Amino acid sequence: MDHLTIKQLSADDRPREKLRDKGAQALSDSELLAILISTGACAGGQRLTAIDLARRVLDLFGGNLHQLGRATIADLTAAPGIGEAKAITILAAMEFGRRRAAAEPLQRKRIRCGADAFDVVGPHLSDLDHEEFWVVMLNASGRLIEARTISRGEVDKTLVDVRAVAEAAITSKAVSLIAAHNHPSGSLQPSPYDRQITKRITDALDLFGIRLDDHIIVGGRSYFSFADNGLL
Repeated sequence: MDHLTIKQLSADDRPREKLRDKGAQALSDSELLAILISTGACAGGQRLTAIDLARRVLDLFGGNLHQLGRATIADLTAAPGIGEAKAITILAAMEFGRRRAAAEPLQRKRIRCGADAFDVVGPHLSDLDHEEFWVVMLNASGRLIEARTISRGEVDKTLVDVRAVAEAAITSKAVSLIAAHNHPSGSLQPSPYDRQITKRITDALDLFGIRLDDHIIVGGRSYFSFADNGLL
């Protein structure tokens, strides 16, 4: 039996019209994704609507939007009916969402704790499949000056140039900074290297009268704070 097209659905079930009339918050994940997918397709001998395709995509990732955010074009096109163009649209929307989430904290907000620092770097680091090391520079009032990438590495490690960290702090006129990196595995436990590089950065910054306030490890939607756990 052929599936209905979106135009054949009742008005209440059409995602574009539902968004217009009730607001984006009223839509389910599959309905929002269907708007991005836009058109249906034939797959497995069936005619599928955009909503059908959206449900298949979400099922492919266990309904987990975090996992969807880490998807590649190849991952998405594994869903029947999703071609490269639809996959690219989905990836572009996910990246736009990350940038929107990252843009809000990048005002001159006050960073008081690891949770505040996570608000700044989490949107950048949470979905990565490789490690990155960032520094969050703060002024004398503890307000954000800049967040900057220092290094990018492999799946389980990135080497950090301590001189680059010190240079970033000096050129931005930071009084203190917070270091941050991610563990793509989701583990929040600091490795021996994580502890070692934290000590090296602390010692290097001390030479210039700059404090290392914290070092946070991002694992998915959670984080580990060196300061909160008495490791600084």
